[in-house]
Amino acid sequence: MEKDKPQNPWVMLGCAWLLAFAMFGRLLCLPPIGHLITEKILLSHGQLGLIFSLPVGMLAVVAVPGGFLADRYGIRKAGGFGAAVMAAGSLLTSTAGGFWDLLGGTCLFGIGFSLVYPNLPKLVGVWFPREKAGFVTGIYATGIGTGAAVALTITLRTVFPLVKSFQGVFFIWSLPAVLAAILWWMLVRDPGVSSQHKPQYDQETNQAHSSESVWKNKGLWLVVFAFFCNNVHFYTWSGWTPKLMMLKGASPNLAAFMSSLIQWMSLPAIFLVPWFSYKLGLRKPFVWMAATIMALASWAAIYAPVSWSWPIMVVVGIAVTGTFPILVSLPIEMVPKASIGKASGLVLSVGYMGGLVGPLMAGYSMDATHSLNFALVVLVGVGIIWALLGFLLPETGSRPSPQE
Repeated sequence: MEKDKPQNPWVMLGCAWLLAFAMFGRLLCLPPIGHLITEKILLSHGQLGLIFSLPVGMLAVVAVPGGFLADRYGIRKAGGFGAAVMAAGSLLTSTAGGFWDLLGGTCLFGIGFSLVYPNLPKLVGVWFPREKAGFVTGIYATGIGTGAAVALTITLRTVFPLVKSFQGVFFIWSLPAVLAAILWWMLVRDPGVSSQHKPQYDQETNQAHSSESVWKNKGLWLVVFAFFCNNVHFYTWSGWTPKLMMLKGASPNLAAFMSSLIQWMSLPAIFLVPWFSYKLGLRKPFVWMAATIMALASWAAIYAPVSWSWPIMVVVGIAVTGTFPILVSLPIEMVPKASIGKASGLVLSVGYMGGLVGPLMAGYSMDATHSLNFALVVLVGVGIIWALLGFLLPETGSRPSPQE
């Protein structure tokens, strides 16, 4: 009977925001204390890169099934189950005493993380108008940037001195996930025929046809690989910028703060870039221009000293995060509503492999060369490929009416 109660989509969007905050606050609390973890339990940089990137990489395995669960059982059950698993895995990492304990808890956190993620764009797709998907996605995605920025800013400077262990840090950053899981189950609902807002799933295609259309959609595959490149950049920069700045001579606290600039700049970018895209009725230029900027920023970071790295952090934050909601929302503009969960799962599954590949590559590069220059050269190449994919994308934007 709960479905029949009038629901406010903005309340549910708030739940999605909190869940995004919890996911990325816990994920990005690791880079500032990475050097302390390697000293405490004797991890290599490659192992540290695996621990950081594993939750994102697990999207490759779990996101497509997560999308099917969202389509079959609804966003409340699928997302709520994932949120509970994520909170449990995060709490488990707070008891880790070695690499394998930490890996096990991280795997469970990653499974929940991956089950939750397809439900966030699905929530947008079924509760908000399709033409505003990028704009609304930008709103909940500010939770990603806020969680990441706060974690990078306060973890080493404030949280670690209070708890005095990396396990304590993980426990503190598990609490938002617990709260988000509870509120999701309490407040999020699936649309129903008697809902006040009446967001209907498309009925014009059957399930088999919609699945086939997803796999054969060439434009969707371009989005998949563009999102892969986006994630190679985002997670390599997010995970290894503290180490890069320390190699250039910055203190751990300064390195963590400089890294947080990427995430702080994401807050206006992740909201305003989709807004401009919506107002202009364009998607492609925002994708290929951001990719070009990221290639140039990666090249500049090889040579820039600490004092010149501040503007690089600002530019990277705007470019790499501003296009995120556009890429995530493109499947909503390309496929029928009945297939949004599958399409989003596909984009997240393959695309987030970049979040595993990038940090792992950088970690092993650090072990082999004691430098991150090779990783930055790879990022230049990935940026060029990303720009080419942006040029090839179909333009799905449309100029809004004057009333909007």
